[in-house]
Amino acid sequence: MWKREGCEGLEQIKRNNRNKLAAYRFFLYILLIFGTGMTTAFGYYSLWCRIPATIMVKSGMEETFDFQVPAKGILYKEAVETSAAGQKTIADSGLMVDFSRPVTMKAEQIDSYKLKVRLFGVIPLKDVSVEVIDDVRLKPAGIPIGIYVKTEGVLVVGVGEFEGESGESCSPAHYILQPGDYILEVNDEPVKGKKQFMETVSCCEGQNLILKIKRNEEELYVMTKPQLNEQGEYKLGIWIRDNAQGVGTMTYIDETGHFGALGHGINDVDTSTLMALQKGTLYHTEIIGITKGSNGSPGELTGFIEYDDRNILGTITENTTRGIFGVCSPDIAGEEQEALPVGLKQEIEAGPAQIRCSIGGDIENYEVEITDINLGNDNINRGIVLQITDERLLSETGGIVQGMSGSPIIQNGKIIGAVTHVLVQDSTKGYGIFIERMLEKN
Repeated sequence: MWKREGCEGLEQIKRNNRNKLAAYRFFLYILLIFGTGMTTAFGYYSLWCRIPATIMVKSGMEETFDFQVPAKGILYKEAVETSAAGQKTIADSGLMVDFSRPVTMKAEQIDSYKLKVRLFGVIPLKDVSVEVIDDVRLKPAGIPIGIYVKTEGVLVVGVGEFEGESGESCSPAHYILQPGDYILEVNDEPVKGKKQFMETVSCCEGQNLILKIKRNEEELYVMTKPQLNEQGEYKLGIWIRDNAQGVGTMTYIDETGHFGALGHGINDVDTSTLMALQKGTLYHTEIIGITKGSNGSPGELTGFIEYDDRNILGTITENTTRGIFGVCSPDIAGEEQEALPVGLKQEIEAGPAQIRCSIGGDIENYEVEITDINLGNDNINRGIVLQITDERLLSETGGIVQGMSGSPIIQNGKIIGAVTHVLVQDSTKGYGIFIERMLEKN
């Protein structure tokens, strides 16, 4: 009896061990599958990043690309076919492109093409736009500028509550308006500014207000009813803004007197919303102070701006994620400033370059090192990674500081981009936008 029970116990132990071994093997298989999947996904993403979403080619010039990706693509031009059923987009016959080896492209006319890229010619990888652009020349400005922009309507930067006439808590705009909304009209009357809007609310006598607002890209109508506060004034319980000011750097001036600056858009400081531009002006500014940057604390250029017609440098016509653009006064760029050719992203090399800016005196070139080039980065303002190496600039500013956004980046005699951001944890390092992104048409 004892022996049989001992054998049964031994068999049970063996079964348990087999079950544990099977579970362990199953776990290893799952781990292997997961690891293989992650490795494959990472490899796929790495190859995806090597090819930019947009490739630009200068008309009449050969451009060579060496992405070193085991992929092939079909280069074609889209065409529109019209029939009784309507219009539809079709693809012209395409040209096979092999990206596993260097590829040279040349086009004579300004045009747009599409490129469908597949790994090994089979697995879909990326759809690429190919743009043929003019071989333009730009004057790298590096000029400090004072910026004033007026918003379209008024921007809602906050929604809150206030104490009513009888001491109760009131919030008439709660669940109706939200930060980032633009109020364009009140009762079919255009909103021209903060003061006018506040007067309209104050004089409403408690009647409903029909507001036309812009939320993201959508325009819609909402209704709200102002209430009296403890001082007997009609309020909505919102904080609004209708303008923004600041200091930046002009990047370039083209042959027609148009400028590009900043390399990023002007966003509201509270909502991070790209400010919808009604009008904007550039002013002459003098850099009067420098707050030196350090690790964990970005520095800043302090400028003195006199908002006077005599100090106007130009008019801002666009505020976009790629920068601000407009027309500048004819006498800004001196005749002695040489226009440089544009360096497209495929021409940029890791290594020495210069940025052009002013930190309180003359406009000068300062040495930097380009450490990385992100061809496939979806963040258009961070295509170039750079580090300040010029001892003069490091001793004065500690690296990149606020107010230097827009400083043109020059390499091998070509303007290749503009400074956009500083790394907070290391003020000597930062990012830049490719100049070709600033030249893109909306």
